[in-house]
Amino acid sequence: MTETNGTINSYVCTGCGIGESLDVPKLCKVPVEHSGLPEAKTHPSLCSDEGVAFLKQDVSAGANKIVIAACSKRVFSEKFDFGPSVMVERANIREGAVWISEPNNENTQLLAEDYFRMSVVKSGKRSLTTPYIQELDKKILVIGGGIAGLSSAIQASRAGKNVVLVEKESKLGGFMNRLKKKLPSGDDSLNPAETGISGKITSVENDPKIDVKLSTEIESISGQPGMFDVTMNSSGKSITIRVGAIIQATGSKPYDPQKLSHLGYGKKNIVTNIEFEDMAVKGEIVRPSDGGKIRSVLFVQCAGSRDEKHLPYCSSYCCSTTLKHAVYLREQDKDIKIYIVYKDIRTPGKYELFYKKVQEDDGIFFTKGEVASVEEGDGGSVNITVKETLLGGEITIKADMAVLATGMESSAKNGGALKLKYRQGPELPELAYGFPDSHFICFPYETRRTGIYATGTVRHPMDSRQAEIDSAGAVLKAIQCLELSSTGKSLHPRSGDTSYPEIAMDRCTQCKRCTDECPYGMYDEDEKANPIPNPLRCRRCGTCMGACPQKIISFKDYHVDMYSEIIRASSMPGEEEEKPRVLILACDNDSVPAFDMAAAERLKISPFVRIVALRCLGSMSMVWLSDAFSKGFDGVILMGCKHGDDYQCHNVKGSELANERMGKLEETLGRMAIEPQRVQFTPVAIGDYKKLPGIIDEFMKMIDEVGPNPFKEFGE
Repeated sequence: MTETNGTINSYVCTGCGIGESLDVPKLCKVPVEHSGLPEAKTHPSLCSDEGVAFLKQDVSAGANKIVIAACSKRVFSEKFDFGPSVMVERANIREGAVWISEPNNENTQLLAEDYFRMSVVKSGKRSLTTPYIQELDKKILVIGGGIAGLSSAIQASRAGKNVVLVEKESKLGGFMNRLKKKLPSGDDSLNPAETGISGKITSVENDPKIDVKLSTEIESISGQPGMFDVTMNSSGKSITIRVGAIIQATGSKPYDPQKLSHLGYGKKNIVTNIEFEDMAVKGEIVRPSDGGKIRSVLFVQCAGSRDEKHLPYCSSYCCSTTLKHAVYLREQDKDIKIYIVYKDIRTPGKYELFYKKVQEDDGIFFTKGEVASVEEGDGGSVNITVKETLLGGEITIKADMAVLATGMESSAKNGGALKLKYRQGPELPELAYGFPDSHFICFPYETRRTGIYATGTVRHPMDSRQAEIDSAGAVLKAIQCLELSSTGKSLHPRSGDTSYPEIAMDRCTQCKRCTDECPYGMYDEDEKANPIPNPLRCRRCGTCMGACPQKIISFKDYHVDMYSEIIRASSMPGEEEEKPRVLILACDNDSVPAFDMAAAERLKISPFVRIVALRCLGSMSMVWLSDAFSKGFDGVILMGCKHGDDYQCHNVKGSELANERMGKLEETLGRMAIEPQRVQFTPVAIGDYKKLPGIIDEFMKMIDEVGPNPFKEFGE
């Protein structure tokens, strides 16, 4: 790794209690004593206008490496941004030392000095990044011409982008073409509303920025953001275009009712909600078996939904749709009796008002319960027995027909809409139940394929109104991708990062770890299994760097050697001083912010820990653990994002990978005669900040029981 020439200028802010808590003159000598650099300058408030002007004087004089010992890097980042040619490092001595430890204490002083020293070392090992700049196309490809796709195309056009809209059918509109009416808008009416789909279709067809391609399917997609090469079959003709970003709006498909025989599907006069809507579109709703007059209808909610044997999730739209269907029937004939059997009625937002209005109709009877049996009755009637009702016991309802409120599945499940030429597979990776993966807490619309966004019911169950709103979010993310990529900058969670992986290919062993473990499919492979990077797909998490056993993947400002030096820069008291040292390798996305929040609350944290922030815990190199124990650290805590069903790593699976690598650690520790309990993986959500002191105290107690690291006396 080549280092950038230039003197490191360092500064210590004495505001926010720093000056009153530390021996500042001694702190200012850290760059001199450790690296032979000039003594640090001080200022009472570096974040003030005067303080920023003070820093800019040195920048104007040619300083291109600046180390600021003050507050966390998470605050005032814009104030301390002096342009792409100036590398700024932040030594967190406020939240990291004086706000969590005792003032004017030897241990607090050592803590601040270590963080300052580590930042100076990091600055010395850092090189100026060079953005990956290419000539990019800024068209947006929208796949799917339903409500989400049409809305996406319109929103993108209004934002000034050219759009190619691909629809596999011979007409636009998708599922909305099958609706008699849509759910109430809630703005001025609680009645089912006109779908408005014809107006959207007209808007799209008449928009000069939108190129509509009907009867068209994707054959292949290759490349990266701004440089996607898309081959499609349009009415039997193969064409190739280049686009900048892609929005998948291919919708959903109804759950297969053939799997619902236990609810009577297949018997006379039992239909799904989709089939019922088709009947309503044709005109008067009659009994399917003989066209007879309808006198009573029974609706069964959650038909296959919220059922581990079928769809384990709620499909969101079903309850409100049943209410709409009840209104259809009551408008057709006020004498029709309607029965609705439900597990729960789920009508979020303003749809709750629609629910309350329907409840007021005396001709509509609601009962909570589970369907026990479905039988055909006399004259084509349907007899449904319901158990566990609010009334207690079982009841049997006789109706002319029954409607099963079936749920929806993403069209991406076992689908083939994208046909990506990616090493990791042709479609968007799934998160659960066939829906495309996205960070469902922090980054909706984002998928594991940079520059490709999912919207509408392909992403998760929703109704048409939600799909329209959803499309705007996907378009905004696509535009953000185009604008950042055009300047070589990364997307979430390291938005604006201009670094990217560099590979020393002469030492590559084709182990495929990087191509397997990259959460975003950044790498393809050639015929010899050599990794082929696509830098604009990269989110700069560094997972590939942590995966590489040969240590040949690095970033100009983030690499294995840099962090080895940072770890070795920490002070290390002798065993006789009884001052343990614990290294915390902390994820920059949840764990580091959690520590900052704990500091803001003035929670006390052991001054014997040294926190080193990583881009993602997935970027952790096993070398760093060896470095830590060789240096004399008594223990190491790995803190990454929580993962699992109710949470997700910011980089999809970085913390999971780090935890998996723990299984390979015991052999390494065994060779060093280090007890395995000295390394602990601890998932931390940002909201866990109050737990941090206890987590660390428990680990310190264990270290006290195990005893000092046997390498301590030999540490550097």
